[in-house]
Amino acid sequence: MAQPVYTALRKLHEDTKDDTRLREQKSQAVELYTYLATWGLMRLKAEELALSQEGKKDVVKAFFRVLEEVTGDQNLANDKGLEALKNLDTASYLGLTGLGLQIAREFTFWATTLYADIKSKD
Repeated sequence: MAQPVYTALRKLHEDTKDDTRLREQKSQAVELYTYLATWGLMRLKAEELALSQEGKKDVVKAFFRVLEEVTGDQNLANDKGLEALKNLDTASYLGLTGLGLQIAREFTFWATTLYADIKSKD
C-alpha cells in the first residue's frame, strides 16, 4: 500500500506550484484517517463533491484512486463512486473501510515526509 500512496502524493506535490493548495493538500492528507474513521467512506466520497478547496479535493480524489487500484474495484474513483459504495453489502463495505483506513494511515505518514517543506500559515 505504501507504493501507490507515495506515488500519488509525490505526483500531487510535484504538479502543484501554489503554496495555498500545497498547504491544503498536506492538511487533508494528514487528517484523512481521522475523517474516515469518524464518518466513513460514503461520507468521504460525498465530501469530495462538496469540497471547495481544490488542494483538499486533490487528496480525496487521490485517495479513491489508490483505493480503487489496491482493491481492483471499479468505479470508486469516478463520479459513480458514491453509488458503488452504496450498493455494497455490509461485509464488503466494512472490509473496504478497513482497507481504506490503512491507506489513509499511509497518506498521513507520507504527507509528513513529502510535504515537510510546507509550513502552516500560522
